[in-house]
Amino acid sequence: MSSGGPVIAFANVSLSRGGAAVFTGLSLQLSEKRIGLIGNNGSGKSSLLRLVNGLLLPDSGKIALFGLDTRDHRKALPGLAGFLFQNPDHQIVFPTIAEEIAFGLREKGQNAKQARDAAMALLAEHGHADWAGRPIHELSDGQKQLVCILAVTVTSPRLLLLDEPFSSLDLPTRHDLMNRLNTLPQHILMASHDLELLADFDRIIWLEGGTIFADGPPAQVLRAYREACTARTRPLLQAAQ
Repeated sequence: MSSGGPVIAFANVSLSRGGAAVFTGLSLQLSEKRIGLIGNNGSGKSSLLRLVNGLLLPDSGKIALFGLDTRDHRKALPGLAGFLFQNPDHQIVFPTIAEEIAFGLREKGQNAKQARDAAMALLAEHGHADWAGRPIHELSDGQKQLVCILAVTVTSPRLLLLDEPFSSLDLPTRHDLMNRLNTLPQHILMASHDLELLADFDRIIWLEGGTIFADGPPAQVLRAYREACTARTRPLLQAAQ
């Protein structure tokens, strides 16, 4: 596994879904610690994330994650990249919190006691030791998303892929969970419509119709995206008046 190259590398990647082209000849290298993906719905953000961890394979071209070709090393990808879905109910499998967090460790070969002890330690570290046997269905959406974050990070992946993870949460909960994420050592690649959460990231990529429309520091790219959205909305508002 390469340690000196980019974290993620797309080389001339093309992808179609449902008979429509999503990416055509996409080349991109990502190494920064915190990278945000922005763009309108259908711009390719979710597809890009799923290509990184092998949930989707490119029609042509090559994708490397920490130097490993995602097509040739699919079994290794879950240990390298943890994926956090937009809706925690799409991710949660087990009825209790400790079971959910321990699952990834069992998949990596730990026995039941080792996995549970590690899950308990992680819950205690985050101030929720009393959650271990609690049914997940009793939790709020924000609490469920925190459990998903813990379940993904307990196996110590090197990269976290986040697909609109806070869209259904209220603003204080979004900021609380984002603050927790910012303390983690992993690289983060996050798609979000909440531009405020991305303001302190290292790099922002704006996707438009499956192409990179802008790529650079947050202050520059987020401002341009806001201005473009305002320009598109203004004629609609005027027509409605």
